[in-house]
Amino acid sequence: MRLALLLAVLASLAPLSPAADLVLRNGKIVTLDPAAPQVQAVAITAGKVVAAGSDAQMARHIQPATKVIDLAGRLAIPGFIEGHGHFTGIGQMKMNLNLREVKNWDQIVAMVGAAAREAKPGEWIIGRGWHQEKWETKPSPNVKGFPVNTSLSAASPRNPVLLTHASGHAVFVNEAALKAAGITRNTPDPAGGEIMKDTAGNPIGLLNERAQELVRDAMSQDRARRTTAEREAEAERQIDLAAEECVTKGITSFQDAGSPPEVIERLKQRASAGKLPLRLWVMLRTANAQISPKYRMIGYGDDHLTVRAIKRQIDGALGSRGAWLLAPYSDLPTSSGINTEELSDIEGTAKIAIDNGFQLCVHAIGDRGNREILNLYERTFQAHPEKKDLRWRIEHAQHIDKADIPRFGKLGVIAAMQAVHCTSDAPMVVPRLGVKRAEEGAYVWQSLMKSGAHVTNGTDAPVEDVSPLECYYAAVTRRLKNGQTFYPAQRMSREEALKSYTWNNAYAAFEEKLKGSLETGKLADITVLSKDIMTIPEDEILATDVIYTIVGGKVVFDGTARGR
Repeated sequence: MRLALLLAVLASLAPLSPAADLVLRNGKIVTLDPAAPQVQAVAITAGKVVAAGSDAQMARHIQPATKVIDLAGRLAIPGFIEGHGHFTGIGQMKMNLNLREVKNWDQIVAMVGAAAREAKPGEWIIGRGWHQEKWETKPSPNVKGFPVNTSLSAASPRNPVLLTHASGHAVFVNEAALKAAGITRNTPDPAGGEIMKDTAGNPIGLLNERAQELVRDAMSQDRARRTTAEREAEAERQIDLAAEECVTKGITSFQDAGSPPEVIERLKQRASAGKLPLRLWVMLRTANAQISPKYRMIGYGDDHLTVRAIKRQIDGALGSRGAWLLAPYSDLPTSSGINTEELSDIEGTAKIAIDNGFQLCVHAIGDRGNREILNLYERTFQAHPEKKDLRWRIEHAQHIDKADIPRFGKLGVIAAMQAVHCTSDAPMVVPRLGVKRAEEGAYVWQSLMKSGAHVTNGTDAPVEDVSPLECYYAAVTRRLKNGQTFYPAQRMSREEALKSYTWNNAYAAFEEKLKGSLETGKLADITVLSKDIMTIPEDEILATDVIYTIVGGKVVFDGTARGR
């Protein structure tokens, strides 16, 4: 008895634990730390986790200057990491026509017409997000399911129009835009692209894959006439809008799937000035001749900017039948898709990457595209046996031949996938690929994981909404809007889905020692949700709100201001 009393007195005289800057308490905190998978509270100092445990244990870190957030039983998780998206593209889409929810071609024509009435003569009208396979009715007339631009040209006779497909792999333009680009019935298809024409040989306005560069170049030349101040303001606004959209959705880190040097320099300036509210991991996207080790940076601006990868693209998208397939499309036997960039040129990028410590990240959607890149990676790895743990990635890896699935794990290639693409694209997958190819190789998360591959998650925003919760729902349900489930055997468990959006994404960026779980010494990047997505009924996942987004121990989004 006396001994117990003595120990209690000594404990009371023991020095207090260091004061924390922030303590989250009274919650369910899923840490993804195998040693302590779930705790009540976490203490944060200088932007990092210093302790995690019970409320009583974390009380030692609370001093008068400590900010305390009562989670009131809510779920806190490691901050969501967007595993593949287009950061400035999110901002661009918010500044232009959002066509993601349109139901038919006529709605698009009406939206463009309204914009044209407000635009100055010659001003470009820009939009993004349309997808002909998701419209309620097919346009009439149409070519291979795509509309003809006659009505669009009538709605905007004085303004060139450029409307990007949801996938980003095709654009639809009016006659004014075709004229600005010098495209006529006699213009040949560029390498890696297609100018779609009707039976009479006239361009209909659809430019697939690299053909869209013809109009984009004309638009860029025209818009370059703006003042420097106007161009600067637009570029900064894109970053502001993208950052705001991401943090409100609970994203603490964003893996950008390809930005040119000028954008990277702008992000570097932002990071240096402390004006990036979330962390960015960026793939450099430029010609081989322009790639330089000077762009490689890790943890710049207090771990707010890392550039350690290079992005290339072997094929297009399934929706526009640009994905490169081993056999023809089931619904278009005359085509097997498009090889958008020369394999020999990508091989040159691989040499630059392995010689200079860059990861290589190649967009591949079709089974032929995936096989060609796996072959390229294997040749490169075999030629450099001294290079280990490279973590090269295939971005999307949507449709894989059964024989190639085990190669991801064997070669250590990351399958950087997007679960929400599965449920979004599912209605067109079987028509495009047929039942056998769809079942064996379409969005085969479990098959890849069981073979030893690391599977990551993201949205490919602005192709899809950047919401991690929508993507998480797709991962654990594979449920379509009509209630059907797309090959449910490939669903992820809730733990697998959460890990795919946190630790796996960190691993795919060589950042697993820094983020992806809430462990002592790691960055205090945390997302707090209104509902427990690990246990609630599936139907409630999409009704879950982000309450707090915390980056480096700082609250960058406070959802309580919405009154929830």
